[in-house]
Amino acid sequence: MMSASNASATVKKTGKNLPDIDFDKFKTTRSYAASRKGKDRFMNGLIILAFIIACIPLVSVLWATIVNGFKRLNLNFLSYNMTGVVGGNQTPSGGYGGVLHAIIGTLEITLGAMIISVPIGLMCAVYLVEYADRRSKLAKSVSLLVDVMSGIPSIVAGLFAFSMFTIVAGPGTINGFEGSVALSLLMIPTVVKTSEEMLKVVPNDLREASYALGVSKQRTITKIVLRTALPGIVSGVILAIARVIGETAPLLMTAGYIASTNVNLFSGQMTTLPVFVYQEYSKLSANCPPGANGTCVPDIPMERSWAAALVLILIVLILNLIGRWVAKVFAVKSDR
Repeated sequence: MMSASNASATVKKTGKNLPDIDFDKFKTTRSYAASRKGKDRFMNGLIILAFIIACIPLVSVLWATIVNGFKRLNLNFLSYNMTGVVGGNQTPSGGYGGVLHAIIGTLEITLGAMIISVPIGLMCAVYLVEYADRRSKLAKSVSLLVDVMSGIPSIVAGLFAFSMFTIVAGPGTINGFEGSVALSLLMIPTVVKTSEEMLKVVPNDLREASYALGVSKQRTITKIVLRTALPGIVSGVILAIARVIGETAPLLMTAGYIASTNVNLFSGQMTTLPVFVYQEYSKLSANCPPGANGTCVPDIPMERSWAAALVLILIVLILNLIGRWVAKVFAVKSDR
């Protein structure tokens, strides 16, 4: 608030009479301050309530999966496949079948989809941000196609991959690589969009400083722009993996289902964890002969499906941690 001495000094200095402002009129009344505090507390409570409501489905799904899947999750379940499993009877190894073949199939097919989609999506994002004129027809067409691909149902991607391999390799061709192609169609739009947004966040000052030092555009992009945006790009890739690793429909028609372990991505059917969960859940129960002893478990298909779902969640969590570690190691070091 301007004091009387300062006001008089200002008048003498400027030679003009300043208006006499009553600043007390602008003071906040107690009732208005109390009203603002009440509204603030109400909005904070509303936001916390919305957060709790949003967490209820996530917590309930995790809790149900852990409770139902943990009792069947053991080393035997992770070390064996479904070869030799008959009904609800115990296998010679002492277990009731396992998901080793499904874990291997999930990791290989997802890795194949990453190898296809990440370079294509990243190069597309670099073109749209660093090279293309946003008003050009090619850039608009690419952006439109990426948006359209984002809304493609997963079953359509599976049908496309199945049809393409039928034309190229002959009718009835089913293998893990075919499933990787189907999943890559679903991953590319996510990788493009997230990478594009992360590249836009990189300040132009970094690019201009690099050009001022005589560095070429290609080297500026690879050494400065991409390294600066690496944490966000890795997060986008992890998001794309989480988007496709749980897909069932496209893999049923492209990778198929097999009870034994197949490590060859390019030959023969391969089982993934989502397909395994679907197959076991569709059985509902297993047959036990009338004179079976206590080792025969009628509900073993449901128990295996819950345990496989828990393994799938753990794999996504591990991949997320690995991605965070990679982004932290290769990101640009900062003093902050």
